[in-house]
Amino acid sequence: MTAVLNPSASESAQLRELRQLVKQGPVNVVGAKGRKVQLPRPVVGLLDEILKNMQAGKAVSIVPEHQELTTQRAANMLGVSRPFMVRLLEEDKLPFHMVGSHRRVYLKDVLAYKAKRDKERHAAIVRMARMEKKAGTYDKVILPPGAEDR
Repeated sequence: MTAVLNPSASESAQLRELRQLVKQGPVNVVGAKGRKVQLPRPVVGLLDEILKNMQAGKAVSIVPEHQELTTQRAANMLGVSRPFMVRLLEEDKLPFHMVGSHRRVYLKDVLAYKAKRDKERHAAIVRMARMEKKAGTYDKVILPPGAEDR
């Protein structure tokens, strides 16, 4: 399920008010016949995330983690080309299964790979910053030889 929303001014106000209510504490849903049920914490967290994104006018998708993805859709999620994605699969960096002659990956595996990749990238940036700071070049612009003459 995907919802794209460009909220009007009144809808934005409703979303903001609803989000404030969600953040205040336990959330109850009241049915048509007056039956009241308290929403579990994971549902409240998801609702808050949905409201935040809708308020910002962003698309919201709710997809089961065992959703099968094509290699193109997985590549789009990772911001890579489809051939690169296929290479990741063939190098066993991501699990996949075959549906006929087509490779399919599960959303949960793509998200886990993305989280691991992003964590490794962040660690690499921190390492480079520490090395530059240690070398005393973190805040300096170092031009190649002869660049000053141009």
